[in-house]
Amino acid sequence: MVKLAVLDLSPITADGNASTSLKNSLSLAQHTEKWGFNRYWLAEHHNMQGIASAATAVVIGHIAAGTKTIRVGAGGIMLPNHAPLIIAEQFGTLEALFPNRIDLGLGRAPGTDQITAHAMRRNLNADLDQFPTDVVELMGYFGEPHAGQKIHAVPGTGLNIPFWILGSSLFGAQLAASLGLPYAFASHFAPEQMLNAIAVYRERFRPSAQLSKPYVMLGYNVFAADTDAQAHYLASSMQRAFVNLRRGQPGKLQPPADNYLAQLSASDQMLLQQIMSYSAIGAAHTVQREMQKFIDLTQADELMITSQIYSHEARLHSYEIVSSLQSQLS
Repeated sequence: MVKLAVLDLSPITADGNASTSLKNSLSLAQHTEKWGFNRYWLAEHHNMQGIASAATAVVIGHIAAGTKTIRVGAGGIMLPNHAPLIIAEQFGTLEALFPNRIDLGLGRAPGTDQITAHAMRRNLNADLDQFPTDVVELMGYFGEPHAGQKIHAVPGTGLNIPFWILGSSLFGAQLAASLGLPYAFASHFAPEQMLNAIAVYRERFRPSAQLSKPYVMLGYNVFAADTDAQAHYLASSMQRAFVNLRRGQPGKLQPPADNYLAQLSASDQMLLQQIMSYSAIGAAHTVQREMQKFIDLTQADELMITSQIYSHEARLHSYEIVSSLQSQLS
């Protein structure tokens, strides 16, 4: 049976605010924990009016404190924005507070634009090839201390936190394989290189102390409702968000609209078809069929479900439908 996980951007809706969004995220985490989801991840994005999870480690603490068993983590921390020691201290603290429940997923993109990256005092001239070095440095802070070591992450040293590499290209696949780490691919918005990346990761994987064989988790969009028509209506909020983002007009998550796709130009329709090519939109039987096709195609070990739905109640219902299908997926 394929494991299921949640990816949450803590969306801020047009009629809401960050406070409401963070409360809704905790509500979703509590419900998905009850429904048997394996983990709950939050994403780091900055200067985005529609995303409340910018201070990702803080929000992880909020979610972990309000749940009991579900794993909670970052999908992911954009490591070029941070000094590895700071992330080690943050996640060491989280692991000390919530033992054996914290995941640390790492990405190499800034999660924002260059102006915002500059505001975060990130070195804009830094070479992205520094990312593997930073990952290894960060992993080192969680190892057992050795003689002569001058810098320690406190908390952090000696704690067993699972590391993940995130990616949307072959770069992350190669790094995850060489380090023997689990690999999470962003197929929910960047599907083009998914199959190649999975193949490279599995072919080049080298066992490590953390992981003996390849483990692949894939992002997947799901909009589930009582009818196919309802589900397509709910999906229009996320479709609109993708179109606005590509137009350079990101904002709060907008209410769903009837016949949204029909209102778009042919080029925008093609854009959405490409971005959301790995999605399940429909009633339970439709979602089950599409999810099983995706699992058959990829042989994924775990699916990380993302559902940017405007109504919190409808979002909960979508995840509840997905949970009811898990035993039927293989």
